[in-house]
Amino acid sequence: MLYIGLMSGTSLDGVDGALVDFSDDGVRSLADAYIAFPASLRADLMALQGAGQNEIEREALAANALVRHYADCVAMLLEQAGIVAEAVTAIGAHGQTIRHRPELGFTRQLNNPALLAELTGIDVIADLRSRDVAAGGQGAPLVPAFHQAVFNDTGKTRVVANIGGISNISVLHADGAVTGYDTGPGNALMDGWILQHQGQAYDAHGAWAASGTVIPGLLADLLGEPYFALPAPKSTGRDLFHAAWLAGKLANYANALPADVQATLTRLTAVSLAQAILRDGAQADAVYVCGGGAYNATLLQELAKELPTMKVESTQALGVAPSQVEALAFAWLAWRFTQRKPGNLPAVTGARGLRVLGALYPR
Repeated sequence: MLYIGLMSGTSLDGVDGALVDFSDDGVRSLADAYIAFPASLRADLMALQGAGQNEIEREALAANALVRHYADCVAMLLEQAGIVAEAVTAIGAHGQTIRHRPELGFTRQLNNPALLAELTGIDVIADLRSRDVAAGGQGAPLVPAFHQAVFNDTGKTRVVANIGGISNISVLHADGAVTGYDTGPGNALMDGWILQHQGQAYDAHGAWAASGTVIPGLLADLLGEPYFALPAPKSTGRDLFHAAWLAGKLANYANALPADVQATLTRLTAVSLAQAILRDGAQADAVYVCGGGAYNATLLQELAKELPTMKVESTQALGVAPSQVEALAFAWLAWRFTQRKPGNLPAVTGARGLRVLGALYPR
């Protein structure tokens, strides 16, 4: 009952891995690892987010490079736990989303699961979103089902907010129902802005944002994006919230100080997330944050300001490190696949029903 989950998200920073024991239907993490992507791979992945020349070959080469980092992460997990590959039932490998267009009937994750199975000697469960999309769903977010399994507290409403490149929420209602969706940008715009102006991959602890002042007019323009007002089910990604989108909003703010823009982008993430929580989880007494955004102190302070009646803290308070949650979720989805149990929540994704998610690449 040992599984590995691998997650590389819209932040494009690296791969998180978790080795998980699902004995007796429990979820016990045995090891975790992180491997940062080199700048060249990050650039390739970023370029593939939009149309370009010779995409088929570029995508295939980037997939091979990505999977070699996946395999290195698997090797680190096995070494940490002191186990051999044969002891692991399967790897849940999400892949790197490069296009997400469920309204057109497809979502595209860059991956080479056949190569991953070859390199690791472990069964690989991949292509975890397309069955939900085929059933009329968004294919995202998939983590609410896992959040329900591990973070639900009977009789109480709580919210799990995942802040990666894109933010999403899972509202675990007191009556057992679950709702959730992508709320909008998480770290993607903030990371891109600080990389452009300071050469840093991310705003550590939100220190640069804290040095700036929010620009009210710009914040209002950003929040005017129609996506925020769309009803659920809905999902988004870099197809919408990208550098060109931000540049268009900044056209009337040519003299804005870069630090003030960073402060405004941080506020955008907090306000858009809080508005979604208040709309669908107003009865919650606590919000538990995971993903890279959980380590941004300024962002969490801004979120707490918007949710004064709720406790805002990271999932560490529930015993799970914020950086591990999504990798654990994809290990759980691989486990669900091998048990032929559904991994989606139609109330979240909008699919026509429960579906077993994924495709098997045997070792």
